[in-house]
Amino acid sequence: MKDYLVKATVYNGKVRAYAISSTNTVEEARRRQDTWATASAALGRTITVSAMMGAMLKGEDSLTVKVEGDGPIGAVIADSDATGDVRGYVTNPHVDFDLNAQGKLDVARAVGTEGNLSVVKDLGLKEHFTGQVPIVSGEIGEDFTYYFANSEQIPSAVGAGVLVNPDHSILASGGFVVQVMPDAEEDDIKHLEQKIESFPPISTLIRQGNSPEQILERLFGDDDVTIHGRLPVRFQCKCSRERVEQAITGLGHDEIQNMIDEDHGAEATCHFCNEVYHLSEHELEELKQSAD
Repeated sequence: MKDYLVKATVYNGKVRAYAISSTNTVEEARRRQDTWATASAALGRTITVSAMMGAMLKGEDSLTVKVEGDGPIGAVIADSDATGDVRGYVTNPHVDFDLNAQGKLDVARAVGTEGNLSVVKDLGLKEHFTGQVPIVSGEIGEDFTYYFANSEQIPSAVGAGVLVNPDHSILASGGFVVQVMPDAEEDDIKHLEQKIESFPPISTLIRQGNSPEQILERLFGDDDVTIHGRLPVRFQCKCSRERVEQAITGLGHDEIQNMIDEDHGAEATCHFCNEVYHLSEHELEELKQSAD
């Protein structure tokens, strides 16, 4: 099944909901980053939630999520936009631990429980919107729940899960975001809280073959779920040879000459997709002329 997400409302529009199947997208990130199991879970959860947050944007708007805790994984970075494109990486991909007391991948130990979660939104305005909150658990889902409530003042429930095969490939990945609108009634909120508390792990539902629509149907039961849209999701990097050349040109004449004299060329690697770009002395000479 191809990755995609759905946008929906429940309780006559008083609750907004998103659900996503992201297995292939997370697997592509894992393959490119060569992440080990626990690192894959942290990266996968972050990418999954970031993709749903991107779906909340419009047009050419985009956002960058950074989860920076005190754990050995270092920073977890993800970019997403309104078209369903998402990418991500971790500072240290080779992190793995034994399962935690609940029998799950110990994401909190990898991420850490001290630090910050920040979201920077490029909405096409002169200044970017930036929101930042402390990490509350390192489990990612709970941290995003705290972010929505405190930075965007939207009471939310966020779930994200990743299952990893013995060979480190991704078995299943998915998530949901449920947000309460200002006109929601107290009974609706209590009803929703009870459903979420008893909801099975999202990654298990994905592994069992449940679609994003079925996840929402299972979450809300007999309540009326109105689907407003479906959006394909994929790992898509924005790097290119042209961008690398622009970046090198921006370094200026003298710095490019140093590359020619000392390294006889240049090599640049994208953090997100690990694509390697090689530039010869001749190519650097041409860029140097542009920098003059």
